[in-house]
Amino acid sequence: MQRTIMGGIAAVLLMTGGYFVYQGISQTPDPAADALPPPPEPRAPLALPVGDPNARGAPPPAVPEAPQASREERRFLRYDRNRDGTVSRVEMMSTRSAAFRRLDTDNNNLLSFEEWAVATGTRFGGADRDRSGGLSIAEFRATAQERRDAARSACRC
Repeated sequence: MQRTIMGGIAAVLLMTGGYFVYQGISQTPDPAADALPPPPEPRAPLALPVGDPNARGAPPPAVPEAPQASREERRFLRYDRNRDGTVSRVEMMSTRSAAFRRLDTDNNNLLSFEEWAVATGTRFGGADRDRSGGLSIAEFRATAQERRDAARSACRC
């Protein structure tokens, strides 16, 4: 009996000592974390073209044009929210958060199978126009999401 009690006390003391050692290690200051990054180098201001104010009828100086971004560059810039030149996992997944919130009907940030099944069943039921229990090619084609490029070209804002 005395051996069991002494073993229990020793175990508690070892766990307490381990806890304090862990706390001491986790709270040691990291000198690299306190170092400030070097200040950015100042840039020379861009010179704008200047026209002659005394010249009458002279055309204004030409405005420089920005290069046209490719489709993939525009897509990349839509994902790169903080414009740091890289797309993080959070930035990549943020574009789907609105769709996730629509499926998460009980707003607990967890998508259960039931929530997904109800949304998918509703979508299937809306696409099955003839109520045959299956989708024909035309009905299945109606389930495709509309491309945004087509919607933008129709807008004459």
